[in-house]
Amino acid sequence: MAKKKAERKPANVKEALGFSSFLKSERTDFLLGLLIILFAIYLFVAMSSYLTTGAADQSILESMRPGEWLNTDRIFMNYCSSLGAMISYFFITKNFGFAAFLIPTFLVIAGVRLMRICMANMWKWFFGMAIAMYWLSIFLAKVVAPFTGELVFNPGGRHGALSVQYIENVIGPPGLAAILFFTAIALLTFISTQTITCFRRVLNPLAKGTANAGRAVSSAVSSIVEKTDADDEDDTDEEGTDQENTDNGSNLKHDADVKTAASNKKDADNKGKDDEIELTSVIDLTDMGNPKPEDKPAKPAAKTADNTKGKENPAGADSQLTVEVGKEDKANGNISTQPHDIDTPINPLEPFTRYRYPGLDLLNKDSNDGKPYVDMEEVKAHNEEIVKVLKSFGIDIREIKATVGPTITLYEITPAEGIRITKIRNLEDDIALRLSALGVRIIAPIPGKGTIGIEVPNKKRHNVSMESILNSRKFQETKFDLPIALGKTITNEVFMADLTKIPHLLVAGATGQGKSVGLNVIITSLLYKKHPNELKLVLIDPKKVEFSVYAPIADHFMAQVDDDDEPIITDVTKVVRTLKSLCTLMDHRYDLLKLAGARNLKEYNDKYLRHKLNPELGHEFMPYIVVIIDEFGDLIMTAGKEVEMPIARIAQLARAVGIHMIIATQRPTTSIITGNIKANFPGRIAFKVSSMMDSRIILDRPGANQLIGMGDMLYLNGNEPTRVQCAFINTPEIVQINEYIAKQSGPTCPMQLPEPKNDEGGDGTSGSSGDIGAIDPLFEEAARSVIVSQQGSTSMIQRRFSIGYNRAGRLMDQLEKAGIVGAAHGGKPRDVLIADESQLDNIIGQLKRM
Repeated sequence: MAKKKAERKPANVKEALGFSSFLKSERTDFLLGLLIILFAIYLFVAMSSYLTTGAADQSILESMRPGEWLNTDRIFMNYCSSLGAMISYFFITKNFGFAAFLIPTFLVIAGVRLMRICMANMWKWFFGMAIAMYWLSIFLAKVVAPFTGELVFNPGGRHGALSVQYIENVIGPPGLAAILFFTAIALLTFISTQTITCFRRVLNPLAKGTANAGRAVSSAVSSIVEKTDADDEDDTDEEGTDQENTDNGSNLKHDADVKTAASNKKDADNKGKDDEIELTSVIDLTDMGNPKPEDKPAKPAAKTADNTKGKENPAGADSQLTVEVGKEDKANGNISTQPHDIDTPINPLEPFTRYRYPGLDLLNKDSNDGKPYVDMEEVKAHNEEIVKVLKSFGIDIREIKATVGPTITLYEITPAEGIRITKIRNLEDDIALRLSALGVRIIAPIPGKGTIGIEVPNKKRHNVSMESILNSRKFQETKFDLPIALGKTITNEVFMADLTKIPHLLVAGATGQGKSVGLNVIITSLLYKKHPNELKLVLIDPKKVEFSVYAPIADHFMAQVDDDDEPIITDVTKVVRTLKSLCTLMDHRYDLLKLAGARNLKEYNDKYLRHKLNPELGHEFMPYIVVIIDEFGDLIMTAGKEVEMPIARIAQLARAVGIHMIIATQRPTTSIITGNIKANFPGRIAFKVSSMMDSRIILDRPGANQLIGMGDMLYLNGNEPTRVQCAFINTPEIVQINEYIAKQSGPTCPMQLPEPKNDEGGDGTSGSSGDIGAIDPLFEEAARSVIVSQQGSTSMIQRRFSIGYNRAGRLMDQLEKAGIVGAAHGGKPRDVLIADESQLDNIIGQLKRM
């Protein structure tokens, strides 16, 4: 199993006998917590009994003779006998009075924390209880004591009485009252920030009534304004019936939707702002591309929309265009510092709990606040040309709806009854010719809708920034295990996918169309969401320049084979060895999952965090591993089947154990993307390619050849592909993110992958067991440790001597060859064949003589 390197710590007798593990064990904490709770209950009973028996016991305690504390004559009246009476007398009479009852309360909380029933913050409870006990002691001694003359002790104890006397001698009763009041407010504020709000309401009781009155006035004004607008609209309708359309349909009239305007106005009144109606509203454009007779009266947009929905327009009737700009769901500007709540006994982020995730200030802000540019003149012109082309081929339409995206505009057409879809689908080139546009694409029909889509590129495209993607509420509140944020769709919505559900991704496209930027976007989205303990990357970069920028975070997020010089693999000859090492790791993880009775990595880690798996049997928290290959075609040309077979095996089996692959290539040919690869990589991302054949190789359908490049891509993981404008992140932004992560607390070296098995079935070790030169220097110490504990496992040697998994595995193999331990039994510890150290001395002596 892969492990991290660490400095070697010398073994000692305490560790060998297991005292340190006993003191840190869960059973010890549980029993100690139970003991503390029982003592707290005993203390509470003793104090309660002291309230009624204190008068009788106090006289004995104040003049107690030697031996009386044994209570042989049963002279103490306390229910908990002499010990309970002495403890109660010390805490109640001599110290804090009634405030002493907070002591058993704190002990109960501490016991519950040790038993891990409730993970409370003990420092917060300790300081809070201590301040409350001191404050309550002084308060009772000052306020309650004058009214309790029958008690044999001061309600605040001697501590409270002396404190009141000392403070009043210095600053007087007003100063004491001020100190008590300030301390109470400070303590309540420390417990809950709602104290400040309540305190403000007490000091200003008219604030709430004033706010309610303001809202009532605002609502009344809003209703009056809406009524006035409705009257104006009726007048406009009456006047419009007397006007003539003198431009014969050439001029375009567009009005804002009345309902949308009223809704926006109502929202603005509620917020107390006079915001303008943005382009995110729906805008109806009427009389587009259809010449009308001169005597045809113009009608408002709202009524035209209603008539269109109510009945079908005949040929030559009004057609309607609705323009939409998708709204962006933006978050508060702060990236989440915790990927999820940790409510389990074991924190998977330990020991690097102080690690801080990168912030959005490391990324460049979007120039247009994440909104695409909308050119109404361009939208109108394209609408007219589309309508003319369709009418020239005898195709009537009922409605057109335009949705403006970052790169393209989608025109959704509702054809008239009796129009064949294939008739429209064949007009792709004719529409592209009339619009003088590159990359016109027809979707007939749009899945889930009764419309036909025509995608037309925008003349002025909008680059989607990485900051706008990571600052979206969808990304920050996602529950995906491995979230990858790719970009934005036509409706300006953030497009995300969960790599654990894909589970392997194929990225292909022509040179310079955005593949490398897309891979950087995927890596960045993972770095912004995952902790170094939860994610490891294996980066394979045959071009040697694409992933070199991630070298500073090698210790935090990389994984490599033990003897590799660089964690980012640039030598093609080392790729096969790394892939075989991942296969070995995959087999080992499956053995652990079988032993744990878990079906996938998420279930296994959940069991481990809830203490359902024993670390002594080799169980541990396992991170996700993402393998990213930048140029897969170069590997196939160099190594061929030797590379393809381990990749296919990982893609077929590694999903359940948390190993996922992303491969990219600029040569989408059948010799590179073979049937074996396509069958095991259901997730596909296609950037622009030069021919339809290349698109069919990537997506099994045309479409990628009609993209416009510069990050325009099709994502496929199901029936129909989704068109997405990939986010853009430049090299300086990546450098800033990596430098920030490198400064955070984290692992000191990359995660080690296990030694791959060679073709002969060995484990990669050389030399015979009898050659003293091949014996590890820790062989004798490891052998004696195994004999003392009578338990042999690789993970035990790894933890005890603080060495890597590969070296511990070689030590265990040498112990097996020497006859000290038996053969491996899956994930179970090996049998120890030597009973005492005298037999071990004989074996070591024989090895030294050979």
